[in-house]
Amino acid sequence: MDSPTRPPPPYRPLPSAHRTIAWPALPGPQAALKAALLQQLEQSQWWSAARLRGEQFRQAGALLDHAYRQVPFYRDRLAQAGFVPGQPLTEEIWARIPVLTRAEVQEAGAGLHSAQIPEAHGEIYELSTSGSTGRPIRARGTRLVQLFWDAMTLREHLWQGRDFAGKLAAIRSFPTGVAQYPQGSVAGDWGRSTKDFCATGPSTMLSIGSAVEDQADWLARQDADYLLTYPSNLRELLRHSRRTGQRYPTLRQVRTLSEVLSPAVRDLCQEVWGLEIADLYSTQEAGYLAFQCAEHGAYHVQSEVALLEVLDDAGNDCAAGAVGRVVVTPLHNFAMPMIRYAVGDLAEVGTDCPCGRGLPVLQRILGRARNMIVYPDGRRAWPLLGDFNYTEIPAIRQYQVVQKTVTDFEIRMVTERPLTEEEGTRVRTWLHERCGHPFNVTITYHDEILRGPSGKFEDFRSEVTA
Repeated sequence: MDSPTRPPPPYRPLPSAHRTIAWPALPGPQAALKAALLQQLEQSQWWSAARLRGEQFRQAGALLDHAYRQVPFYRDRLAQAGFVPGQPLTEEIWARIPVLTRAEVQEAGAGLHSAQIPEAHGEIYELSTSGSTGRPIRARGTRLVQLFWDAMTLREHLWQGRDFAGKLAAIRSFPTGVAQYPQGSVAGDWGRSTKDFCATGPSTMLSIGSAVEDQADWLARQDADYLLTYPSNLRELLRHSRRTGQRYPTLRQVRTLSEVLSPAVRDLCQEVWGLEIADLYSTQEAGYLAFQCAEHGAYHVQSEVALLEVLDDAGNDCAAGAVGRVVVTPLHNFAMPMIRYAVGDLAEVGTDCPCGRGLPVLQRILGRARNMIVYPDGRRAWPLLGDFNYTEIPAIRQYQVVQKTVTDFEIRMVTERPLTEEEGTRVRTWLHERCGHPFNVTITYHDEILRGPSGKFEDFRSEVTA
């Protein structure tokens, strides 16, 4: 029997969108859609695992039907698995669909784009990411995908019981020249996900390319309630605080994303700042995958938006306690279906959570912990390499940046041919601009760039000892 819905923490509604109706407030169109989704999410999180799986397969069937008709890449792939458009999707058919690798996504390119998408899905957007495998891909989504992203963001805020009146600070990657130290950038709300749904306090942002010392100075001036940043950057901020005694008395919680959060960083945050960390598991191309349970700490898979599998070497589902590769199917992306897509991460399957939610559990997510750039003067900073659009140089198939010493970098590349002098200059210039320092840069060529012992690939690695 499904568990009853638990009431969410209170939030402050926006003024009514109808000037003659003050209360109860009537929401605008986008806020109404988010509210409708949230109401359903509040129910579905308590469903049984079997009921969730059934609904996932109903939506996955619609996605596969669309992919079969609109994306030639998938037609033979799905037909060979036994899928027939218009017929129910079964577990047996699903298991026969080959796992989609990042290399295949890279090779297929626009071949994964839908010829047509349903009009109701809205405008298409594009993004480029190198990800944790060093292989660049271009992904597509729609306004509908963004709507689900917004609703899931609100769910995570509500799960964690955050005070929407508080101030949110973010130290993360931004486009070049945006949110620079010393002032950063300021907004009157928490961003797109919340601004047309409920009233919030302001948000403030700083580029993660800033030196750790500058980040600490900036954060001390913000009087923020919540901090969002990457685990490796948080570690350096915590170490700086421990060395200098700098504290941030208004902070209530830290949120982390994009990298693996180690137990050591959790412990350090509790030791130095006395704060808990709420971690998010997501990828740029696949969206939100799992949120931490506020009561018990394990990661709940966000089954309403992603069908996530953890598979062993034989392609079978891992049992609780086992580690396998993460394979994801975003359920609502009809612009660029990614069916059974291996994101490049490893995860450990968890047991049912005592909170009572039926959402599947990941006990741990195993992946890369980002190294830091070390400068000749001793400064350390997070490497801003993620927006290097080297897909403009088609000969580059894979790369890895390695800091060899405090003055020397090596860029290891797998290419179809050696780069021209002009292309090599562009790559070196990019690295100098992203690091903010004229390091010596050597380009080397390789047949393959191997993964590390954990099975993860790092697009940046430092060999400089702390």
